[in-house]
Amino acid sequence: MTTPDQPNSPASPASSADPDALSLSTNVRFVLITVFLDILGIGLIIPVLPRLVGSFTQQADAQAHWYGAIVAIYGVMQFFFAPVIGALSDRFGRRPVLLTCVFGLGLNFLLLTQATSIYWLLIIRALGGVTAGNLSVANAYIADVSSPENRSKALGKIGAMFGLGFICGPVTGGLLGEANIHYPFYLAAAVSLSNVVYGYFSLPESLPPVNRKAFSITSANPFAGLSGLAHLRGVGSLVWVYGLTMFAQFTLQTTWVLSTELRFGWTPMQNGLSLFMVGISSVVMQGVFLGRYIKLVGDANAILFGLISSCAALTLYGLATQGWMMYVLILCNVLAFAAGPALQAFFSRAVDARSQGVAMGSLSALASIMSVAATLAGTSLLAQVSHAPRGSLLLGAPFFMAASVQFMALILAYLHMRKTKQSTLKD
Repeated sequence: MTTPDQPNSPASPASSADPDALSLSTNVRFVLITVFLDILGIGLIIPVLPRLVGSFTQQADAQAHWYGAIVAIYGVMQFFFAPVIGALSDRFGRRPVLLTCVFGLGLNFLLLTQATSIYWLLIIRALGGVTAGNLSVANAYIADVSSPENRSKALGKIGAMFGLGFICGPVTGGLLGEANIHYPFYLAAAVSLSNVVYGYFSLPESLPPVNRKAFSITSANPFAGLSGLAHLRGVGSLVWVYGLTMFAQFTLQTTWVLSTELRFGWTPMQNGLSLFMVGISSVVMQGVFLGRYIKLVGDANAILFGLISSCAALTLYGLATQGWMMYVLILCNVLAFAAGPALQAFFSRAVDARSQGVAMGSLSALASIMSVAATLAGTSLLAQVSHAPRGSLLLGAPFFMAASVQFMALILAYLHMRKTKQSTLKD
């Protein structure tokens, strides 16, 4: 009999009798360092990307619209190509695909410094979205080398690396951005390209040839992949929960810097500090307490408690009248960082070892299309209220929208967990 926290799961390399697969678990630190350097590069540019867009625009509303378009086109390209990247990693292995994606990321950072117009900025970010499937491949790598019962904790390590990258990246990017808007992009490119060199010599392969499968354009179709996820045993409406949660998170991410600039007059350094606090919260939960927390409450409750915490935090972000309140709310929202790994574990345990790349790529594609919708909705809403006076609650409108969407995710998750529990009791 299964429980809501432990849906049926096939054997994985880490749980099989293959001694080579078992030995790979000791090398997971290599991919975690690779992910950290990857996120460090992304974190470097977050505080300054809106200002780079603003250097080609004149008005606040135009800046919001163009920033939304540039973030959205990146997500559109990622939506279509992330499942392809995942399927290629199922065919050729995680290592070569991951290194290729990281190289593409570094090249994209470098090209951004050479943009001479807003249109070139848009084209360059579109190209960057093609190779933006690196995190989905990293998640598949972790799934390769972890047992089903430890999957949440293992995937949480990716989140912890994400947090560490945000501890170091945005603050550094904010400092460099004060001196020159292009400096963070140069450093991000150097970090990513150095990461390729590091990974080439240090990153072992996690997917043995016996577990690889032929590339299929059908399985790499993002729509087919999402449909397949929805029909997995024990998953069901959790696909919607994941999608809505991603929408809320991307609304927060894509409007945070612009909103705080308009509401509180924050500089890139202050925004970098706030993202540093996000990184601290993420590392505390996902890197230190997640394993014990999941063992204590289970994956299902970790999802529900995380969504409740997130709903409250998003609402209070919108209501905040002073900048210092945002820092306090970030630190109080630690439970939200457990929901993502717990959700991913549900999906990962429901697919076999040969399809982890497609599954994680499909989740990445879903996150990407939600990032597009959230970016367009959030930045358009912010553009509409951008002329409100500093401190106005109208400037918190994107956060209220995100809180409403997160609340819908919470309701769906609760209904799914209750239904699954009742079905388990009947069995």
